[in-house]
Amino acid sequence: MHVSAATRPAPGTVNEDTFLLGPRYAAVLDGCTDPGRDSGCIHDVPWLVARLSGHLGTVLTHDQGPLTELVGEAISRVCADHRDSCDLSNPDSPSSTVTVVRELDGAVEYLALGDSPLLLESGDGGVEFVCDDQVDHLASYALDDVAAARNAPGGFWVASTDPAAPMHGVRGELAHGTVRSALLMSDGVSRLGERYDYSWRAVLDLIATDGPSAAIDAVHRCDAQPRVPATSPGRSSPSKRFDDATAALCRMDNVMTNHT
Repeated sequence: MHVSAATRPAPGTVNEDTFLLGPRYAAVLDGCTDPGRDSGCIHDVPWLVARLSGHLGTVLTHDQGPLTELVGEAISRVCADHRDSCDLSNPDSPSSTVTVVRELDGAVEYLALGDSPLLLESGDGGVEFVCDDQVDHLASYALDDVAAARNAPGGFWVASTDPAAPMHGVRGELAHGTVRSALLMSDGVSRLGERYDYSWRAVLDLIATDGPSAAIDAVHRCDAQPRVPATSPGRSSPSKRFDDATAALCRMDNVMTNHT
């Protein structure tokens, strides 16, 4: 597996995204912020994202087992890092999305926990959009209601203080030779397709040809254009004009194609 990746903060901000690359895996994390709310934690979102990505890299490199278990183990290790100093029962505790693709001997495995999506390109060039969109279906987007729905039945799930959260993500496994590439994105990049009318094929081709930074350039140019104010809540709402943007493109070896 050959991987290229890039990340960039929204203008004038600290980056709450990160990416993680290994010999047979890639991951994208997008930290979640609730401005002005008491998180019960002395740490900020970038701290959580950095710790979580570090532990995730360790378990992906050295441990076996399904991605749900490995991401859960990484969450457990982060909890151990600050359980004595912070209130981990607070529903606004710092959190992050986690999207992972891992190449196994006979398969490509993926997990999307939270709203950082991925594109899966088949050997024949078809493109499938995969996203955990639970946050799009909340009954209310008032801050108290979102906090109550986070990592709760009927709500949405992210990496924070519950090691069982990855079991509620979108996960799958494909035969190794059937996947040509996988593109992992934070929603700061996926808005190219969800907000700015790029086709998913066009997003994938842009990154495959010019690299992940080209997609970040494109989305920030689009973000800077005048626009109609937001009228709807949810993950794909245009209410956040600029966002951190991260993309990681994985190119697989030994791809099978069908010829007619």
